[in-house]
Amino acid sequence: MTDISQLEADLTAAVAAAQDVAALEAVRVAALGKSGSISELLKTLGAMSPDERRERGPAINGLRDRIGGAIASRKAALEAAELDAKLASERVDLTLPPPPERRGAVHPTMQVLDEMIAIFAEMGFGLAEGPDIEDDFHNFTALNFPPKHPAREMHDTFWLPEDERGERKVLRTHTSPVQVRVMQKLNEKLPAWIANGQEPPIRVIVPGRTYRSDSDATHTPMFHQMEGLVIGKDIHMGHLKWTVDTFISRFFETPSVETRFRPHHFPFTEPSAELDVRCDRSGGDVKIGQGDDWMEVVGCGMVHPNILRTCGLDPDVWQGFAFGFGIDRLGMLKYGMPDLRDMFSADVRWLEHYGFSAFAAPNPATGLS
Repeated sequence: MTDISQLEADLTAAVAAAQDVAALEAVRVAALGKSGSISELLKTLGAMSPDERRERGPAINGLRDRIGGAIASRKAALEAAELDAKLASERVDLTLPPPPERRGAVHPTMQVLDEMIAIFAEMGFGLAEGPDIEDDFHNFTALNFPPKHPAREMHDTFWLPEDERGERKVLRTHTSPVQVRVMQKLNEKLPAWIANGQEPPIRVIVPGRTYRSDSDATHTPMFHQMEGLVIGKDIHMGHLKWTVDTFISRFFETPSVETRFRPHHFPFTEPSAELDVRCDRSGGDVKIGQGDDWMEVVGCGMVHPNILRTCGLDPDVWQGFAFGFGIDRLGMLKYGMPDLRDMFSADVRWLEHYGFSAFAAPNPATGLS
């Protein structure tokens, strides 16, 4: 019996010395696990004579029960101590002032961008992207800009130094180069589509940064633009007007929005127009649907036949329209920001005032803003 008494004393001391649940579990495995010390003693009962079994059996089983009970009691005490420590560490003193509100906020430009994507996605538009650094072909030539067009000059465009081949890249002045890339892909896929009896139209929006050498209350050297492109058969100006008017109505979420189309000229559209929104800028805020001021928010028009030909599409078969919204400027109009330059000033106070909660994800079902 001496070995059982000594084993019980050792195990009882180990249980009492366990400082956490993990250490106690190690003791339990060492004693009662498949290869534990008590389990090994239980295995010897089968080889004993009946008389030995009657004598040793109760002693070994009693040891197992006592050690098991000690482990359970110690585990309950350790878990209670852990809970008390956790409650103490998480204690909140209700007499103290509340912690400061979270300072982070979603920038209005990103909020407006998400709102626009949500509206156009509901209208069946997909997303397309292109590089910020473009070549002359995609940024100008493929978009029907003549060689001496003023937009190619340094006073209006940010040109990069010549590369080893003598070619000068440009920070894209608009998102329209993506039009060319999308239409070129359409031209590549047309034979397969036609072979399968399918001719799906293009309906995409292209959000991104653009760059022009311009700076005042409504212009910045870097700004955000969203290009829209629709290519299909029998597309006309009425489709463009409905698309843009529907977007404006949904975006401002008010029936009082008033827009007007003015004839304009863009090398890449014919006919071309600019769309203005009626607003009041007499005070510190920009107010929509009132006043006598007009702010231009989108340039648009029918895709020029020359661009369709450049991209390998027959203008007698395919037509389309394009538009370009100033994302930052739409944010100014909707949320009453008087100066576009403030959006890029990195002023935390401005962002605290105009910023949005990260949980206010716009969607057509629960509201945009």
